Amino acid sequence: MSATAAAQCAAPLVITGASGFVGRALMAHWGPSSRAMSLRDPRLDWHHTLAGAGTVVHLAARVHVMRESAADPLEAFRQANVHASVRLARCAVEGGVKRMVFLSSVKVLGEHSAPGHPLNEADTPAPEDAYGQSKWEAELALDALARETGLELVIIRAPLVYGPGVKANFAALLRAVRAGWPLPLGAVDNRRSLLGLDNLVEFISLCCHHPAAANQTFLVSDGKDISTAQLIGHMAQALGCPSRTFSVPMPWLRLAGRLLGRSAAVDRLCGNLQVDISKAEKLLAWTPSHSIDEGLQHAVSAL
Repeated sequence: MSATAAAQCAAPLVITGASGFVGRALMAHWGPSSRAMSLRDPRLDWHHTLAGAGTVVHLAARVHVMRESAADPLEAFRQANVHASVRLARCAVEGGVKRMVFLSSVKVLGEHSAPGHPLNEADTPAPEDAYGQSKWEAELALDALARETGLELVIIRAPLVYGPGVKANFAALLRAVRAGWPLPLGAVDNRRSLLGLDNLVEFISLCCHHPAAANQTFLVSDGKDISTAQLIGHMAQALGCPSRTFSVPMPWLRLAGRLLGRSAAVDRLCGNLQVDISKAEKLLAWTPSHSIDEGLQHAVSAL
């Protein structure tokens, strides 16, 4: 480890979004050397919290909204995910922070990948919703500021992250498997990349100090892509219950999704979304420490 990297490790780590799903795990991993920072209260002095920090890990974000109430959803995402991120980065530079690790999303690159062709960092961004668009705009704005100021920026584009406390569709699928519901997904032979919370926390921690991570963008995953049918099998194994699936032709599933107004959910269950993690493996000598089975076992322990 270089002297600069060692100094960054010794200095406090500031984490935004510390009360969230990823933030809680990262705070626990770093312990007393981490410092939580809230971006919600405009009365707080951000400079005071950032003083003396070596790295800021920016997790706080406006994420997917199940029942959108904003009159202009894209502007709401921009306010939280773009403007607040830039303000934070400027305060960090003014406070002498050397590095920012920004948790972005694979959704910057879109919602799907072609079969057998995982997405990589060189692919052209093609966000399909307001959340993905705001993350892409945040990446651009932070990159421009980093070039202007010398701030070391690390961008992590994560796929679906699961672990203790996971919510939304992944949690719903876990509950359905635990309840023993027959699921019509036995014929789904797609491939999707997932990212266990423990693997993400370890990768973020590596990016906080590794010299080669500076000013780089990374895609990360558990390193093993599986189908939705296989995922259900892994979930059942972790839960200690039978896997109950039956096969319905894909066109029927997509038709049902359209009729029920759930096309996006069906697309996520049936479509491909793979990422290539070879850049992280080669540049940072990183490999995922935890298997999907280990990650799911950890996730179900909190149910």
